[in-house]
Amino acid sequence: MTGHATWQIRVTGVVQGVGYRPFVYKLARERRLAGWVRNDPAGVLIEASGDSSALDLFTAELSDRAPELARVDRVAVLDRSAESSPATSFEIVHSEHTGAKVALVPADTHVCADCLAELRDPADRRFRYPFINCTNCGPRYSIIGALPYDRTHTTMRSFVMCAECEAEYRNPMSRRFHAQPNACADCGPRLFLADRQGTVHEDLEALRHCVRELAAGRIVAIKSVGGFHLAVDATDAEAVALLRRRKRRDSKPFAVMVRDLDTAHRVVELSAAEEAVLRSPARPILLARKRPGTVADGVAPRNPNLGVMLPSAPHHHLLLDEAGSGILVMTSGNVSGYPIVHRNEDALRDLFGIADAILYHDRDIESRVDDSVVRLSVHPDLDGPLLTFLRRARGYAPYPVEIGSPLRPLVAYGAELKTTVALSAGSRVYLSQHIGDLKNDETFAAHRQTAAHLAALYDLRPESGVYDMHPDFRSSQAQQGIGEVGAPIFVQHHHAHMAACMAENQLTGPTIGVVFDGAGYGADGTIWGGEFLVGDFDGFERAAHLRRLALIGGDQAVREPIRTGVAIALDSFGDIDAAVRAFPALGSLDRERRQVYATMHARAINSPEVSSMGRLFDGVAALLGVCGRAEYEAQGPIELEGLLDRELELAPGYEFARDGAEVDFRPAIRAMAEDLAAGVTLADISRRFHSGVVEMVRRQCRELARTTGIRQVVLSGGVFLNEYLLVNCLVLLERDGLEVYSHRQVPPNDGGIALGQLLVADRTQRE
Repeated sequence: MTGHATWQIRVTGVVQGVGYRPFVYKLARERRLAGWVRNDPAGVLIEASGDSSALDLFTAELSDRAPELARVDRVAVLDRSAESSPATSFEIVHSEHTGAKVALVPADTHVCADCLAELRDPADRRFRYPFINCTNCGPRYSIIGALPYDRTHTTMRSFVMCAECEAEYRNPMSRRFHAQPNACADCGPRLFLADRQGTVHEDLEALRHCVRELAAGRIVAIKSVGGFHLAVDATDAEAVALLRRRKRRDSKPFAVMVRDLDTAHRVVELSAAEEAVLRSPARPILLARKRPGTVADGVAPRNPNLGVMLPSAPHHHLLLDEAGSGILVMTSGNVSGYPIVHRNEDALRDLFGIADAILYHDRDIESRVDDSVVRLSVHPDLDGPLLTFLRRARGYAPYPVEIGSPLRPLVAYGAELKTTVALSAGSRVYLSQHIGDLKNDETFAAHRQTAAHLAALYDLRPESGVYDMHPDFRSSQAQQGIGEVGAPIFVQHHHAHMAACMAENQLTGPTIGVVFDGAGYGADGTIWGGEFLVGDFDGFERAAHLRRLALIGGDQAVREPIRTGVAIALDSFGDIDAAVRAFPALGSLDRERRQVYATMHARAINSPEVSSMGRLFDGVAALLGVCGRAEYEAQGPIELEGLLDRELELAPGYEFARDGAEVDFRPAIRAMAEDLAAGVTLADISRRFHSGVVEMVRRQCRELARTTGIRQVVLSGGVFLNEYLLVNCLVLLERDGLEVYSHRQVPPNDGGIALGQLLVADRTQRE
């Protein structure tokens, strides 16, 4: 195809804030095309004029050669004209602000290699400048207030570029051509460090004082990309213990930030695939197998894993370059149970109760964004490494999940714990970053603010709000939402889990859903959590479930799993003395308390019954003496799995019986007691228990597939964060010829449930 032509081309996807317009400009110049490129609410629009063969090549290269941070969904030629354009050169023109907002907001990214080299180059004008960035890296979602992505729509709007920065911004050949956060020490954000005495240090002196504070064993609150971290030297046992005391966090593992990959290899075992995840632009926390003796024991007690991440901001690099060990504990900067602090005034008011000093800067954070947490699992029978999200936030949010078919405009508010919100637009579901547990007014306000912000970014007007069925969930009680006019829609918790896994895998049709979690309000008004469902987005049948167990004292049993252990042992052995003989760990309770619990159990006094796999794991951990009192959610199950040391080999499993639709755990508990009495190690007992659960899932799914003819299986719910269960269930069910799917884009816990709520609600509305 030859001859002269003018084409108008639309590019959609993540094409704003990632250097895409400069890339188009350079590509057009390379192909000797005239015309223009601009941002608009739909993405990027191009008018290009030149030889037809050059236009063909140019159009193909718009996706084939796109910048690293871009995600091109579609390149469409909207108009082809044989006429020449009056343009004689190619230009970047001003953004258009009208039209439907479908351009994707870019996530925050790491510091690119070019900027890192300049940061460390004494001859560069940005040498040691803590806010260096370019079109290939830097803050994005956390600073964006509106689309299209222009400086005036970000928290950089208050910083006026100096002449040199402006020249870079205007120079098509510069890496900072149209880099919206572009700045330098003369015109950009500045660092400050305040201590408890009221002294404030500025710029590089602030960094130097921060390094001294950390070296002296003190706690420093550090403003990062999406909020504040609390930091100490991870090799200083006394500093780690001080952080635990002040944060009132006795056991929950901390994550660490390390100087570089070499340091990461010193603290954890890393495969090539895990290295790639660590080095990815998202810079998540990666759970990896801990190496002994490199960090203080108090960093991640009783856990074979350590959460490790690389620096995600320039000042992280500067700090770690000078920090003696090159390893810092970096945990969320918040008062326990509250959202991560992201405003300077809040940090200076609230964090001195924990920190000795606060390192902050004057670039505001528009949206608070926690660190993402991921894990990579490997098994010879898996089709490559399996990435699982434990928390989806910085670096991944607010990228949408593409579900393959259009949805009505809705907003889903998730559940009560690990909450996110989700909004639908066409075939996309915009899932927010992790928000937290809705236990207090601050987190609840953040929950609603996040929903409103996402709706405003994309100019979405949801027709209805979607809620969990649980009548006591705060998210379900407060239905004022963000302006929805339709009636609220309520979705059963475990149906939403199942639907979320179906949605992200773009599944339709009848499906077997294995949904294991801690608790969810059931369709019959009881609490579920060990479910085998059969259905689709339209509805479901509860095909089987775990035998109910009593929570002695209600929610107190979640905090004190030994209560659940008592209930399970009583159910399995009949009386409290036999229960204590079977499981000596129950002897840690005095006789009077044991008798009180036995009476509460026998008379069903404040002891609701739940069919929950998560609570069964709690009880087993308590019976084995692994965890009788939990400081954080799922501590018992996590430490019980920790005994396996990430070794995924199966063992002869304890037997679960089937009584109609009920799966009976009592034979497994009795066999476990026999092994305990015979001196079998806790690690081996844990492996046999885990293996028994896997075999039980396998039998149930095979039976359901036989009786229903359904071959499609999804695994969801927070219990499937357990790597041993997840990987082995995937492997064995695939061996049986079933098509089995897990979560790979959203967490299997309640962090992904809003996605499933939307899919179910969409079908409800259509009916």
